[in-house]
Amino acid sequence: MAPTLLLVPAALASFILAFGTGVEFVRFTSLRPLLGGLPEPGGPDARQGWLAALQDCSILAPLAWDLGLLILFVGQHSLMATETVKAWMSRYFGVLQRSLYVACTALALQLVMRYWEPVPRGPVLWEARAEPWATWVPLLCFVLHVIAWLLIFSILLVFDYAELMGLKQVYYHVLGLGEPLALKSPRALRLFSHLRHPVCVELLTVLWVVPTLGTDRLLLALLLTLYLGLAHGLDQQDLRYLRAQLQRKLNLLSRPQEASLPRSRVCRFDGSACPTGLFRPCPWLCPLT
Repeated sequence: MAPTLLLVPAALASFILAFGTGVEFVRFTSLRPLLGGLPEPGGPDARQGWLAALQDCSILAPLAWDLGLLILFVGQHSLMATETVKAWMSRYFGVLQRSLYVACTALALQLVMRYWEPVPRGPVLWEARAEPWATWVPLLCFVLHVIAWLLIFSILLVFDYAELMGLKQVYYHVLGLGEPLALKSPRALRLFSHLRHPVCVELLTVLWVVPTLGTDRLLLALLLTLYLGLAHGLDQQDLRYLRAQLQRKLNLLSRPQEASLPRSRVCRFDGSACPTGLFRPCPWLCPLT
């Protein structure tokens, strides 16, 4: 029983690490470029043009370093998501496979954020310097970033954040309920296989909608955009399924809950059985099934 009890703190530690990394990622991608980052030596006039930057080692060296950090993160995130590596991790780590994947991803992202090298003297693709743009563009970007992050958090709830973080796998294992994915419908499993990153548009908004798009930020946005695009493979069948699930959630939200309704073993909004028997249907908390 002791090894089973050790699974819970391990999964919780992975979740806490991922949560803290997510908060740091918000600061790295939104707060720093919107509310002010590192001071720029010499100001905007000291920046070089694009052609001159290609011959300046003081600009190319930090860009090469940043590129290496991004390749490290993308490589880890993709390699550990392959079926071969997942099968190997499941064989040796069991239900902690997902938690270990989340923890390694969080550590790789921490390396990117902590050792990222800004390029203050590099050229910029655009910059809001003149009034009134210097006032209104940062404000507009801030509003769009807030909306994007709210949508990201909402989508993570819909896509079963407990399972994404590896908590549900351990919870089900401790209760002897089996594998959570085995309870999902074939359409949901098909969607998950096509949609590795369910917050693609929102994350692209965060990456590109900034008042000043400098050289290092351009590198970050370009590489992550390419990575998100390659891993995004929705088709018409997936879109129809998502539309149907959204309509079911809206129907549940508009349906009055009866106070006399007993506790039910049906927690999913499509009416399928819940093995825990703990919750009623909830349009905000029930994940895709």
